[in-house]
Amino acid sequence: MKIDLFEMERMQSTWENVVELDMSESGVRPVSLREMAEMGLDLDAILEMPLGYSQSNGTVALREELCAMYPGAGVDRIEVTNGTSEANYLLALALIRPGDEVAFEVPNYMQFGGVPRSLGAKVNTFRLRMKRDWEPDWEEFERAVGPKTRLVYLSNPHNPTGSVLSEAAMRRMVARCEEMGAYLLADEVYQGAEIHCPRTASFWGMSDRVIVTSGLSKAFGIPGVRIGWIAGPESLVADCWSQHDYITIGPNKISDAVARVAVRNRETLYARTREILRANLPVMRAWVEGFGGFLTFREPRAGALCLMKYGSATPSVELCERVRTKQSVLIVPGAHLGLEGYIRVWLGGRPEFLAEGLRRIGIELRGERERG
Repeated sequence: MKIDLFEMERMQSTWENVVELDMSESGVRPVSLREMAEMGLDLDAILEMPLGYSQSNGTVALREELCAMYPGAGVDRIEVTNGTSEANYLLALALIRPGDEVAFEVPNYMQFGGVPRSLGAKVNTFRLRMKRDWEPDWEEFERAVGPKTRLVYLSNPHNPTGSVLSEAAMRRMVARCEEMGAYLLADEVYQGAEIHCPRTASFWGMSDRVIVTSGLSKAFGIPGVRIGWIAGPESLVADCWSQHDYITIGPNKISDAVARVAVRNRETLYARTREILRANLPVMRAWVEGFGGFLTFREPRAGALCLMKYGSATPSVELCERVRTKQSVLIVPGAHLGLEGYIRVWLGGRPEFLAEGLRRIGIELRGERERG
């Protein structure tokens, strides 16, 4: 099958280890193995562990830990994957057939836009509107979710805006999916990364048409172990496991062990993430205000992302390329997220890293403002 180039991931994989400052990240600075040991990870046991295959859909012990996050879910309704991206990919393979339609929220992390098209599905987009505090354009949503819609994809908390859907919006989306016989796939990898608002409500349990994916990369601060998961109807999870057998077979054995400790200590890890983001957000706010209106953004309610609109007509890829080549800083152009005229800047680094990154980005943005 032919698949579209995933522009943002290709840009990141090409440059993130070359630039001096990677501000294209989307989680908080990662947790170390030593920190995990302080939460109960037995490093000596890891050193003695034979490096054989693990349970391909995740060990029962890990899936039991995950069940606590999804009331009513037994271990057969959970599958462990290699990151949330693989969870989303497996669901596309299991569900989508040529001629199906998929409703896709934009802006977004664009992984799920390319996969359905490669499977012969039509992708219909619906936009979130900044002027509506990033809630859906409901007319577009109603058009995008119709009788041929097999799957609706969204993220909540949202990447890249950091917004959180209201309960009324969640119920309206679920009701439309039930009416049309579509599945709703809620990518909830940022749940637990709330900054100044209560814990984001999960879509889990709102309907038997709901599927949830998540993982350790964002709110947990553990992207390197590549652990994600699916929570969904038992038969669908079984179909995803069948797809998994053909691709990566199963998750890493050491990663599974780390994930058990992480999920058990999730509130500690969420608190760490919240502390980092609460300390950094005022710095970002002051930086944006220093541009005298050239930059505008709605502060993220959750997540280590700041999506901001800039006040010039320069294409975002061109602007971000200038920042990379002249300042050795990598940021994400809005065009790679489905929204031109915006940039996405990381909020989750150490204070000194954040300050230097913003200083360098600011040099190019002030030059852009002056060129006007």
